Amino acid sequence: MKKAISIFTVAAMTVTLLAGCGSSASGSTASTAPAATSETSTVTTTSTDAASIADSAAASTNVDLSKAKVGVCIYQFSDNFMTLFRNELEKYLVSKGFSKDNIEIVDGANDQATQTNQIQNFITEGVNVLIINPVNSSSASTITDMVVKANIPLVYINREPDADEEARWKDNNWNVTYVGCDAKQSGTFQGEIIADLGMDKLDMNKNGKVDYVMIEGDPENVDAQYRTEYSVKALEDAGLAVNKLDDEVGNWDQATAQQLVANALSQYGNDVEVVFCNNDAMALGALQSIQSAGRTVGKDIYLVGVDALSEALEDVQAGTMTGTVFNDHFAQSHSAAEAAINYITGAGNDHYIGCDYVKVTADNAQEILDKVK
Repeated sequence: MKKAISIFTVAAMTVTLLAGCGSSASGSTASTAPAATSETSTVTTTSTDAASIADSAAASTNVDLSKAKVGVCIYQFSDNFMTLFRNELEKYLVSKGFSKDNIEIVDGANDQATQTNQIQNFITEGVNVLIINPVNSSSASTITDMVVKANIPLVYINREPDADEEARWKDNNWNVTYVGCDAKQSGTFQGEIIADLGMDKLDMNKNGKVDYVMIEGDPENVDAQYRTEYSVKALEDAGLAVNKLDDEVGNWDQATAQQLVANALSQYGNDVEVVFCNNDAMALGALQSIQSAGRTVGKDIYLVGVDALSEALEDVQAGTMTGTVFNDHFAQSHSAAEAAINYITGAGNDHYIGCDYVKVTADNAQEILDKVK
């Protein structure tokens, strides 16, 4: 298809976004399991090489980024992680030469109909690029069709469309890409944090199994699905027998998770040895119930989350959370911005731009905390 901004022409070139991330032209990592990395992995941000490439492309086409209009759709402003993401995204776009007045970020309020209307409004306004964190990943095909028809390049973030949808982008050579981390890896890291403790510490009721409670995010969200599946799979891959006591949907919400974990502790008592939460907000809620029940993380129960929110990192340092997984909003937001720049300048992108999570325990919590504060 034609580039979205047809007035820009560039020589044929291949751009690989580094951004502390791996990129793939395959469109999806759904068929491959994530490779584990050390929990003391060095935290990375956007590569200066990627920034230089984008700057060179902009210079070669004399594009004035300050005049480019960017529409950003976030599924829900109240989400802790997406708040960090959108704030860093706007800051980075401005640092690359965009005018803050031309960057509009809207709240989908966790309602797909609301977000769809917002996307239609951006199309009517004639934005130069759209960055979308979909309320429902299953709506991606409808969103893509609308945006492609309007000849506007599209960068999906954080919530990955399925493999069939991503294959359409490649098959049709559309200006559509996904920027984010592989949720399988985050679940694997959660499970590895627990498995590394060893059965002697985990099997407190001596039944030969790891008895756990799972608190899921939005059940339609692929991140929630993979974190739920792969956290348990990592235990099994380590040779540990598991026993699911309870599996409830917390919808990423701290208060909901607090009540669900309180219920589970009331029903199963000291048999609950591990609580897995698909994100840190829910883990913080779980911690409140654990403490209210007179249990002590690290002594008679273990707790893990995902995102590496500041409060969660402080709990990991204090030993009141066993661990978390750093969902690197710096690398992801910077990569999303670079992808938008590449589309505007005509350089183009691969259809999948991936980033790595980082396993966080007490050993490296301070390093991550220094970065996110």
